[in-house]
Amino acid sequence: MGWIALSDQTRQVFDLAGIGASAADDLRPVRHDLSPNSLLVRGSLMFEMRLPGDGRPRRLLGYHRDHPWISSLSVQELPTGGIALVITQGRDVFHTVLEHDAVTQAEELRVTYSWDAPARWGRLAIERIRSGRVFLKELHDPKPLLLNDLQVMTLDPLQRQMDRSVLFFAVSDAVEPIGPMPSLTAQVPVLTDRGYRAAARIRRGDLLRTGSGELVPVLHVISREVPSLGSFAPVLLRAPYFGLQRDLVVGAEQYLRTAGSAVEYLFGRSHVRIPATHLVNGVSAIRPRVGDTLRYYQFVTPGNEPCIAAGALLETLFLGRKRRDAALMRASLLSEVERARLPEHLAPSCPLLDQFEAITLAELRAA
Repeated sequence: MGWIALSDQTRQVFDLAGIGASAADDLRPVRHDLSPNSLLVRGSLMFEMRLPGDGRPRRLLGYHRDHPWISSLSVQELPTGGIALVITQGRDVFHTVLEHDAVTQAEELRVTYSWDAPARWGRLAIERIRSGRVFLKELHDPKPLLLNDLQVMTLDPLQRQMDRSVLFFAVSDAVEPIGPMPSLTAQVPVLTDRGYRAAARIRRGDLLRTGSGELVPVLHVISREVPSLGSFAPVLLRAPYFGLQRDLVVGAEQYLRTAGSAVEYLFGRSHVRIPATHLVNGVSAIRPRVGDTLRYYQFVTPGNEPCIAAGALLETLFLGRKRRDAALMRASLLSEVERARLPEHLAPSCPLLDQFEAITLAELRAA
């Protein structure tokens, strides 16, 4: 199955049969029930937050009930720069802390608590979304969460605590992967040696055309269905802006590479990198209306070469030296790939623009 709950400050969705587009295609029987003691024996609780940067402790996400017996969940930000997770069920208390090094106010983090009760195993992970740095901790005998608690916590904002810094939270009935994420929707046309092909139809071994005109092989293809909020929120890039021949829908963290006289004038470089989310201005890039979840795709190439999508340069999956981190690779979408067969990518030589720089570039081009 997959995602069963999704909530932000204004929107609440809960369905044990699954939420999102893929739920309608899943014909497997639902074995969950909502009795007070029913456990989600395997699953993940994920949320994204914008780091306040004030160094004060705060409860990010929480829920508590006393009847028919005590059950509570508390996720707290520590002043030392860490996340504390506390789960209470009756007289049993599970507690763990994971430190991270994110300190800036503009930083956005993704926190994922996953558990597999039959295996008596769990994992707490913190991801710095923009930099891609991951902190993870494997847990022994973690507490699974109660379905009834998750339903109330999702659907009734008055019975939960959710800090304003939390952008959304979602619940899945699977152990969700962490690490590098895909960001191309299924219909994005990608230029291959045989012409344009939809991203969902690209396969390992296909040849992609790069901006320099060279052909590079697709080493691996990854795909994932995700909540359509936060860093996963889609962005509609509109033609003819950015050199596009048609409109594209990509993830907020999909990077574009762009060049031109304005780039050279402002930044002294031939190319710059821009996250799609920085381009949203209501004209050339907008937030489209989509369902609760959507599926993204992405490709691993030998040297992180950007591909051509409808005339624009879009970056492929950047791995850096992540293959050296065995624990991260086991937890990622590339867990089934032998680490020795994964490439190492050098950091891109062109700079990554922040939001102000991206806006300045867009205004200069529009003048």
